[in-house]
Amino acid sequence: MFDRVKELAPQHPEWKTQQPFKAMLEGDMKTVVASGEKGIIEMTMATHSGMTAAEFEKTATNWLATHKHPRFKRLYAECVYQPQLELLAYLRANGFKTFIVSAGGIQFMRPVTEKIYGIPPEQVVGSSVVTKFQMQDGKPVLVRMPKIDFINDKAGKPVGIYEHIGRRPILAFGNSDADMQMIEYTMAGEGRRLGLFLHHDDGEREYAYDRDSHVGRLDKVLDEAARREWIVVSMKNDFRAVFAPPSK
Repeated sequence: MFDRVKELAPQHPEWKTQQPFKAMLEGDMKTVVASGEKGIIEMTMATHSGMTAAEFEKTATNWLATHKHPRFKRLYAECVYQPQLELLAYLRANGFKTFIVSAGGIQFMRPVTEKIYGIPPEQVVGSSVVTKFQMQDGKPVLVRMPKIDFINDKAGKPVGIYEHIGRRPILAFGNSDADMQMIEYTMAGEGRRLGLFLHHDDGEREYAYDRDSHVGRLDKVLDEAARREWIVVSMKNDFRAVFAPPSK
């Protein structure tokens, strides 16, 4: 989204004075973060709509294939946690079906999740914009509209699971307070259940943040995990390796 704002800026001179676009173009991330969910949604609508589904998929796939993380010097598509891949492989080898349930855009994730995580598009649940069927130049296309359809975050995650999957999970793994409702929904089922949270506490190999973070806040979880039988995994102490080896 941030890169798209910069890319589309020449077509939108009004963004030079309109927040949070102005702050984004000036690199003022404090103001961008302060704009909250409203500002993020506004920028998402401006940069991720008005194109066909096929055009968006191509744009997302190309971005992931070419853009590198500024600190880790590897493609964003390669910033994947090795223990996560090992867990997914272990579960599938033992008869489990694995899903991604993320606040991220569903159509942004789907083109690459099978290659990266071994999870096919139909097993990805995420946030979405309204999409409409149209005829363009005599061809049927799906067009992404500038309107939020569903936000798959916090209390929206159990709803997304119910509507997309139709089965209550046996195991759920999150990394912030925004995943609490998903873990609660999972743990409330009958039989043996497992709820896990990842604590980002490794400032050397990744990042260290929890209670005071503007994004990915892990606060209530740390207070309630023991009482509610949630397992908190420490990246610093429990991850022998953080990232999967880069592709060759």
